[in-house]
Amino acid sequence: MSGWLYEQDLMVQKYHILIATRHDRILRTIASDVGIGVQELRKTLIERLDMILLENLPARYEAAIAADQKGDDLVALALGRYIFSTGIPLVRESRMDEILRTTKERLDRGTPRPEAIAAGKALIREAILQ
Repeated sequence: MSGWLYEQDLMVQKYHILIATRHDRILRTIASDVGIGVQELRKTLIERLDMILLENLPARYEAAIAADQKGDDLVALALGRYIFSTGIPLVRESRMDEILRTTKERLDRGTPRPEAIAAGKALIREAILQ
């Protein structure tokens, strides 16, 4: 027997996972939260994450939200630190720490909270799209 027993390019299968109802709802929530288009986020997830992680996306997202809410760091909660660095690993943990530190520094300098959080989310968006 020659040839592959499975498809080498898993893009179509990954796409089908991401358009499932539960996955799509989470994807749209994340996309609107950081200001990324849904298709652009899908493309990024397909390129960076494996099938197992994509299959478990809803559970990982919910666990990351629970982890964020257990902590007492309101800035990390507002930025979704665990969602983007651990639950759905789109931003390296070291980069997320930098973003968190930068956002807290802005707050310490007197930047209004909504503006500082928006700037932090812009940094997250930039890190995701790199």
